[in-house]
Amino acid sequence: MYSSFSKSSSSNSSHKFGGNNSRGGSSRSGGSHGSSRGFSARGGSSSGDSHRGGGDNNSSRGGGVNNSSRGGNSRGGGNHFSRGGRSRQQSSFNPSNLIQNAAIVAVNEPAKVAYVSKNKFVDFKICEPLKQNIIERGYETPTPIQDQIINLILEGRDVTGVASTGTGKTAAFLIPLINNVFETIQDKDQKLGRVLIMAPTRELAVQINDEFKLFANRMGMYSALCIGGANMNSQMSSLRRGPHFIIGTPGRLIDLEKRGTFNFSSFSAIVLDEVDQMFDMGFINDMKYVIEKLPQKRHSLFFSATLPYKMQDIIQSFLTNPVKIEVEKQQASTNVNQEIVKIQGRSKIDVLHGLLDQEGFDKVLVFGRTKHGLNKLSQDLVERGIKVAAIHGNKSQSQRERALKQFKQDYIQVLLATDIASRGLDIDNVTHVINFDLPQTYEDYIHRIGRTGRANKTGIALSFVD
Repeated sequence: MYSSFSKSSSSNSSHKFGGNNSRGGSSRSGGSHGSSRGFSARGGSSSGDSHRGGGDNNSSRGGGVNNSSRGGNSRGGGNHFSRGGRSRQQSSFNPSNLIQNAAIVAVNEPAKVAYVSKNKFVDFKICEPLKQNIIERGYETPTPIQDQIINLILEGRDVTGVASTGTGKTAAFLIPLINNVFETIQDKDQKLGRVLIMAPTRELAVQINDEFKLFANRMGMYSALCIGGANMNSQMSSLRRGPHFIIGTPGRLIDLEKRGTFNFSSFSAIVLDEVDQMFDMGFINDMKYVIEKLPQKRHSLFFSATLPYKMQDIIQSFLTNPVKIEVEKQQASTNVNQEIVKIQGRSKIDVLHGLLDQEGFDKVLVFGRTKHGLNKLSQDLVERGIKVAAIHGNKSQSQRERALKQFKQDYIQVLLATDIASRGLDIDNVTHVINFDLPQTYEDYIHRIGRTGRANKTGIALSFVD
């Protein structure tokens, strides 16, 4: 059932959920575009105990009301949960904040001026092999962050980039760094530059590595991917080859460094990506450890969706006279129709199943709070005949990669995930994002729903609320 109230006056029908049949209302979501809000969802029963995806008393990071706290500084306020102290406050999400039409602009709201790029990719002073690889990818006009940051990185400036996921920031730092390293390879008199890229999750590190391979194709450059859950010996072997780029997660990178396979002081450039998520995942001490071992003279790039005050110490110790580029505030995607689904005592699994049986729910990403809860939900959906896979921290790297591949290739209809999948993952044609459990913060919510409504398509985000 969708919410019976809406922030937009363009929808005249109320959205209700009850009974045992699935039937359409005024319109239906169509394929990957999912452009309609105006259909009513009917299905599922109201009997039985509520299935909540893994209990409310787990000590996970997810957004459960009664979960125990991880401690640390409070992030309370606004739409956030509090992280301070020994207990976590209840969610302060206002359900009306989770309702929004895609691309609806109020009559008295000034229209946003479309960004006009000052450059084309052919204009950048980069080597011809790299330009050719960019052309083969179909890139012509840079995104705002690419347009504003590439030349700065080419010049060797330290940069703080503030941008949401899906804005093209991976290419914004990879393209100039690949060019800079390529130039040192060609100039035998220069010391070979090496680049370290640190990301918070395995999935994001894998995606950055895949992007590197495409942009550096046929340029004589190599990378090593260093992430947990994968074979340590094969990673050590890759490092012994002397790769130009090392891409990995903090814990595994430090493990490998302590084994003597590389030295943090050997890098000429370092990228910290999605730094706010690294903070949230408890990597603050790992980041400080790495920064202390870096050479004093280095090229440093810092990317984050937000810049809370707690990051100031890291920024000051990491960057030298940085240029700050902020191209997009952290806000809900304008390409996503956002609605709430009122559970009202019904079984959440029945409600979810009723939705998944509807036309148009072709490629659905479902976010849950806990690993145990997602495993139980996966089992329940399989028993109901739904093609589903799950990714979370207890899955091996091969299991996570297989699940993502199945989802990307449309072999399964539903991918269940904790917040490890909420950032950085570029999956085409996700028709719906469903928040089976509400996230911990409003920023997490924004990242979750950003997995749909990409590449100028319209998506739908549904959030289950009691």
